[in-house]
Amino acid sequence: MAPPTSALVQDTVQLAEIELCGELMIAASAADGERLSADRIDEVLKVIRERPPRRS
Repeated sequence: MAPPTSALVQDTVQLAEIELCGELMIAASAADGERLSADRIDEVLKVIRERPPRRS
């Protein structure tokens, strides 16, 4: 049997995933087209793309 803290961490992760899925469903239902663009999905999920280092 897993220690209680392990179950708590799993529950926290699962709740976060459910919340993100809900945010995607809300965004999809409000979208004009059939699909969300990759940029819109990143925006909803608050994904920050790393920028390449600036050249001198």
